[in-house]
Formats: sequence, C-alpha cells, structure tokens
Amino acid sequence: MSELTQAMIVNAAVLVAVLHSDLGGSRKIGPMRILRPVLIAAAVIPLFIERPVTQGTGLAVELAGVAAGLLGGLAAVALMNVYRSPETGRPVSAAGRPYALLWIVVIGARAAFSYGSGHWFSAQLTSWCIAHQVTGAAITDALIVMAVVMLVTRTVGLGARAARLPAAPRSSASLGAVRV
Repeated sequence: MSELTQAMIVNAAVLVAVLHSDLGGSRKIGPMRILRPVLIAAAVIPLFIERPVTQGTGLAVELAGVAAGLLGGLAAVALMNVYRSPETGRPVSAAGRPYALLWIVVIGARAAFSYGSGHWFSAQLTSWCIAHQVTGAAITDALIVMAVVMLVTRTVGLGARAARLPAAPRSSASLGAVRV
C-alpha cells in the first residue's frame, strides 16, 4: 500500500469517526464514546508507522506532527459544549458547524499536502528532504501522528470536561421522598 493511500485512509477514518460521534446536540458521553477513538488510535499506529525516526530533523518533523495534533485537539475540545442532560443528568456534548469546519479544514489540508507531495510539489519537497536529511516516511509518520494525537487529545479533553461537570441535582423521586 502506498504512503499516500495510507495517509488518505487515516484521514478518512478520523474524519468519519469524529463527525459521526460528535456532531449534533446531546451526544451521550459514555465509555464507548471515549474508548472508540482510543481503539482507532491503537489500531492505526502499529499498522501505518513501522519505524518512527528517533533522531535529527526527521524526529523534529514527527514531533511537529505531535504538537500540531495536540493544538488541533485542544481547539476541537474548545469548540464543543459539554453539559449535563436536563432529561437524564448525564454528561452530554454538542458540536456544530465550527467544530465540523475545524476537522474538515485540518484533514483537508493534510490530505491536500499528502496528494500535493506526490503530484504538485514533489521536486521541491524532495530537495528539502535531501537538504535536511528527512525521509518521506518521517513526513508520512508526522501526518499520521498528527491525526491520531488530535483525535486522542479531543477524546481526553472531552472525558476530562465531562468528569469536571458539577454533580447532577437530585430529584425528590431519587431521594426516596417520604409520603405522609
């Protein structure tokens, strides 16, 4: 499988998973909502990243992917509203167009770079890679790590915000109201 195909698969998987689970109002925050992205990340990393770079400019490129993913994930969390459902008292979230637009722009830019690196600016990228001793695999790894870190950061942030919600008010029915 080509590196471009790998990157596009990761891009599509992340976009579909995130938009499916987050868009709309009153999206329940439960164990599967938190676990699903972590499972995707656990599957993606060993499938697509064979040998991460551990030194030099290639490592810096991969760490830049981590940093970009972290910032993107924090931006995504900031665009979500996390609150207790008035009906159930359980944590829920709501995300709308700005949230979807963030993910579409980030993943679209990543996909455009992946495609462009092989079709639009391959000579310039090759020259840069040679001059800085960076392999194409390091760039691909950085893009994949960026996607996974953004997804996991969003998930951890969502779980943390849900955990910090004030306790749900107890109704008189749940207190075992005594009838006289």
